[in-house]
Amino acid sequence: GALGVGVARPGPISVVLGTSGVVFAALDEFAADPLARAHVFCHAVPGTWHAMGVMLSAAGSLRWLRDVLGAGYEELLADAAESPPGAEVYFNDLKEGAVLPPKTTIYFGLRNMGVAPAGSDRENSGHHHLLIDTELPPLDQPIPNDFNHLHFGGGQTEAEVTLKHGQHTLQLLMGDKDHIPHTPPVMSQRVKVRVVDPSLRKPAPADARVYFVGLQDGSVLPQKATLRFGLVNMGVAPAGIEKSNTGHHHLLIDSKLPPLDEPIPNDFNHLHFGAGQTEATVTLPLGVHTLQLLLGDESHVPHNPPVMSKPIKVFVTRTGRRPRG
Repeated sequence: GALGVGVARPGPISVVLGTSGVVFAALDEFAADPLARAHVFCHAVPGTWHAMGVMLSAAGSLRWLRDVLGAGYEELLADAAESPPGAEVYFNDLKEGAVLPPKTTIYFGLRNMGVAPAGSDRENSGHHHLLIDTELPPLDQPIPNDFNHLHFGGGQTEAEVTLKHGQHTLQLLMGDKDHIPHTPPVMSQRVKVRVVDPSLRKPAPADARVYFVGLQDGSVLPQKATLRFGLVNMGVAPAGIEKSNTGHHHLLIDSKLPPLDEPIPNDFNHLHFGAGQTEATVTLPLGVHTLQLLLGDESHVPHNPPVMSKPIKVFVTRTGRRPRG
């Protein structure tokens, strides 16, 4: 966390205030506080130390509230609905890193607890709230009701939501009859998902096809081989040139398909031919390799539908001929 906020050298200081307070500073050398107000440890940056002071004040905050209101702890905590032991809320069939269409149905799961509509004072029950691209709200107040905090006060256990193209986070949080989280809170893990909107990709003719010329599954190649690319019902245009029904070639070597809504990576496993080349000489290590062609638009993003060849397996030998025997 210190590196993330830039406390990597003496000067900057990080102060985090919440249910506890943390002060963090970097030091040039070890310097213990003789009054033990701060701890000193090795920093993650070599040759550097850090001083850290922490105050755990959550109980102190509750005591302050009790003194101000003149109420007892039991009275202050009475409105917090208790959750039953083992209560768990989760997403059905939605995993970390899932790829979703813009309009998708999300299913909610719940264990060891019942579902009841908002306003229904039923023991060991609550209703779902879906948090989208947001941190947890205060757990002692009604959950906000906005685009980032969707309420399902009718007791729904599924919902159709519409999300914009790109990365999102989703989390479920149960609320009581007044939309206040239980004690302890019943919430799912926050999951990251990616929404793909095919309409944002350049269209390709349905009958467009890319292929290797004179190369089949099981072919034998020398280490240095010239590969030729074929294209049907589309034209070839260099990267950066926006022209309908065109694209340029990318060669995938020993790699799965990349995300089809993002620019194709540019590395040893994803070779770009942005000048509009229709052949290339490549050097491959001895052994078995998979090859696949994928067409990209002027920004290296695959078309919709993607124009790609089937992956083929080739054998690379020193002579370029299949070994005898």
